[in-house]
Amino acid sequence: MARVTTRTNILITGASSGLGEGMARLFAARGRNLALAARRVDRLDALATELRAKHPDITVVTRELDVTDHDRVFKVFAECADAMGALDRVVVNAGLGKGVPIGRGRFDVNRDTVETNFLAALAQCEAAMEHFYAVGDGHLVVMSSIQAVRGMPRGMAAYAASKAGLAALAEGIRADCIGQPINVTTLLPGYIRTEMTARLRIAPRLMVDTDAGCRSLVSAIEREVPEAVLPAWPWRPIGFALRRLPLRVVRRIV
Repeated sequence: MARVTTRTNILITGASSGLGEGMARLFAARGRNLALAARRVDRLDALATELRAKHPDITVVTRELDVTDHDRVFKVFAECADAMGALDRVVVNAGLGKGVPIGRGRFDVNRDTVETNFLAALAQCEAAMEHFYAVGDGHLVVMSSIQAVRGMPRGMAAYAASKAGLAALAEGIRADCIGQPINVTTLLPGYIRTEMTARLRIAPRLMVDTDAGCRSLVSAIEREVPEAVLPAWPWRPIGFALRRLPLRVVRRIV
């Protein structure tokens, strides 16, 4: 059973919109101190102002961060740890959802996706784990995707591969942490309504609204489960099916 504990100081990357913004609001409502990092500083500062006004007892720290600037990742994580005393939890959330079918002459697009979703996530995991090992405790959370459970066709190929790589990376870190007071959680969300997913053409019944989706993510994070497909309905049965269906069937239905 996963250890349940209270993490007071939480760093979230990609916090200026979407799931990062939604989770920040929910953690703030629970009285947690937040370090929020993202590229869009204007939106980040607006969110911080809102949270400080609604929850005056919490500390909110903001930093501009392009996670593909690996040196700055380490600098920002260290600054946030210093500003808050320590980091108890890091949510590696920043990511890209774009992609083009392989072989269509847009390597640049797929490269950006893989660099952001995997290489930049690796830098964030490195920075977080260095801190957790130093303080002897912590909780690393990585945002993978339901698409990580199989190789995906068309424009989803590079994205799914990057998220599968991230899930494997998190599992490797989790193996290293066995017997230590450091937990690692891998989240595999299905389609939750955000700016990134709003353009997708999928059945409305498969798109979970932002608030419900973020609540399911925060619930799993707070329980510090090793891995979770979320929201549970309909994505756990869909994920189960995707892992087992023949690839020709997967290609037709996704």
